[in-house]
Amino acid sequence: MRMKKQLITAIAAATIGLFSASAFAQVELRMSWWGGNDRHQATLKALEEFHKQNPDITVKAEYTGWDGHLSRLTTQIAGNTEPDVMQTNWNWMPIFSKDGNGFYDMNTLKSQLHLENFPASALEMTTNKGKLNGIPISMSSRLFFYNETMWKKAGLEYPKTWEDLLAAGDVFKTKLGEQYYPLILEHQDAFALLRSYMIQKHNKDIINPETNLLNYTDDEWKEFFGFYQQLVAKHVIPSSKYYASFGKANLYEMKPWINGEFGGVYMWDSTISKYGDNLQQPMKLALAPYPMVSGATDAGLFYKPAQSFSIGRNTKHPEEAAKLVNFMMNDPVAVDTLGLTRGVPLSKAAKSELEAKGILKADNLSVAGIAQAQGLPMKLVASPYFDNPQLVVTFLDAIQSIDYGKGSVESIAEEFQASGNRLLKKAAK
Repeated sequence: MRMKKQLITAIAAATIGLFSASAFAQVELRMSWWGGNDRHQATLKALEEFHKQNPDITVKAEYTGWDGHLSRLTTQIAGNTEPDVMQTNWNWMPIFSKDGNGFYDMNTLKSQLHLENFPASALEMTTNKGKLNGIPISMSSRLFFYNETMWKKAGLEYPKTWEDLLAAGDVFKTKLGEQYYPLILEHQDAFALLRSYMIQKHNKDIINPETNLLNYTDDEWKEFFGFYQQLVAKHVIPSSKYYASFGKANLYEMKPWINGEFGGVYMWDSTISKYGDNLQQPMKLALAPYPMVSGATDAGLFYKPAQSFSIGRNTKHPEEAAKLVNFMMNDPVAVDTLGLTRGVPLSKAAKSELEAKGILKADNLSVAGIAQAQGLPMKLVASPYFDNPQLVVTFLDAIQSIDYGKGSVESIAEEFQASGNRLLKKAAK
C-alpha cells in the first residue's frame, strides 16, 4: 500500500513538473531585416514588446544594412537555414520561389495573420502559384519630388507634361548655372522613368507578362534610349559620367543634392523623407504633378510592395512565426513603436492606429505620395522581373555606353535587347 502511494505521488510530481516545464518552455524564432538605424532601433523595441506579450517566445534579431543582405539571405535559403520570419523584397519572389514553394504558404495561417486587413490586389503581387509568399508591409511608387526653393529661383512651375520637363533643363542652366539640373536620376530611377514614359505612349510594358521577355520592338527600344539621351542633351539630368564623378555615396549625402544643384528626384514615396531631411535649410521638397502624355490611359507607375514579411519554408514554428508577423503588422503597440520606419503601413488596422495618433498627416510627403499614386491611372502591373538586379545593371551599362560615346543609340538598344533577353530566359528557368 505504501509503495502504491509512493508511485502515485511520483506520477503526480512528474505530471506537475511536465506542466511546469510546458508553462516556461521557450520557442526561439529568428527574424531578419535590412534598413537604417531608425528601423533597427524601432524594430528591436517592438520585439521587446512582443516578448512581453508572449513570454514563451524569444526572437533572435538578425539585421543589416542593404548592402550584402540579399547575398546573405541567398546563402541561408540555399542551405535551408533561413530565419523563421524575414523582411523580403518583391523582386526576390522569382529568385527564391518560382513555384510558390520557396516560402511558407501564409494562406494556411490566414486567421492568425488577419489577412482581411490587406487589399487583395496587394496580396496578389506576393502570391506565386496560388501560395501567399509574403504580406506587403507597405506599398511604394516612384514619383516626382522637387526642391521648392530651386524651382522658384528658376521661375518655373512644376512640369505637367514631358515637354514641360524637357524645357526646364535650359532654364535651370541659363538662370542658375551650368551645374544646376531640374532632376537627378540614379540608373534604377532612370529605368523606371523611361518605362513610365513608354507605357504612357504605347500602352505596353517593358516585359511581356506571358513570356517574361522584353516586350518592345526595335524602334520602340530606340525611342526608349533616345528619350534618355534627350534628357541628358537638354540638361534635364546629368549624365551617368557626371554623376559618377561624385563617388559612390548615397545620392542624398552628395554635396550637389544637399546644396540644391540637383533640383529634384524621381524617388520612392516611402523613402523620400531622408532626401528632404538632408537639404540645406530652408530648402524643402514638394510633391509635384506626374507628367502625362495627352490621352494616356496608364501613368506607367512603378507601384509595388516596398517590403513584405515572409515566413521561412523550413520553420519549425509556423504558428508562432505567424503570431510575430501579425503583431508587427497589426498590433497597436507594434504599430506605434514602428511608426513610419517601413513606410506608410498597408494594414487597415495599422493605418487607423497611426491616424488616431496623428502620425499620418496629409502634408507628410510619403502620405501625399501614396494619395497621388492611388489617384493616377494604373492598369499594367509591373513584372517582378523588371526589378531583376542583373537587368538593372544591364540598363546601367547601356546608358553609360551612351554617355561615354561607346556606340549609337541604335546599336546600344540592340545590344540591350539581346543581353536582357538572355538573362531573363536564364532567370525564368
